[in-house]
Amino acid sequence: MVHTYSGYENKVRANLEKRVESMGMEDKIFRVLVPEDEETEIKNGKRKVAKKKVFPGYVLAEMVMTDDSWYVVRNTPGVTGFVGSTGSGSKPIPLLPEEVETVLKRMGMDKPSAAEVDFEVKESVKVTEGPFANFTGSIEHIDLDKQKVKVHVNMFGRETPVELDFSQIEKL
Repeated sequence: MVHTYSGYENKVRANLEKRVESMGMEDKIFRVLVPEDEETEIKNGKRKVAKKKVFPGYVLAEMVMTDDSWYVVRNTPGVTGFVGSTGSGSKPIPLLPEEVETVLKRMGMDKPSAAEVDFEVKESVKVTEGPFANFTGSIEHIDLDKQKVKVHVNMFGRETPVELDFSQIEKL
């Protein structure tokens, strides 16, 4: 975890990615992430989805720690240091795998692959949880990226489209 000037996280990520490429460090520094959450805001009566930084002032770098890779990251403009290192010359302490998994989950980067989805358009399903629990309907659209389906349920004699997570439905 790399500490940066607050508000410069994306600039540091871009700078670091350029440095990795220009210095040929792709085999030691694999990816650089700015952990963000999507937040829905309502302004002037309009719904807007905004990205909000999970850890302002921090960037995640997946890397093999060597003197060279440490030097490249440490000397990137905007980087003030690493989390867990006490001085400018000391090596950082890596995040635990569980901590990384939690951050990636929060960012939605560990979603199940499309191969795990066994739903089809026009298939009849039952809603298992949420406000539409126990309703049945047919799938009209499947969004693999968001892990959501649009299901038309019959409510009060009318077909009503409802967006649900894969986990909220089951086959009939």
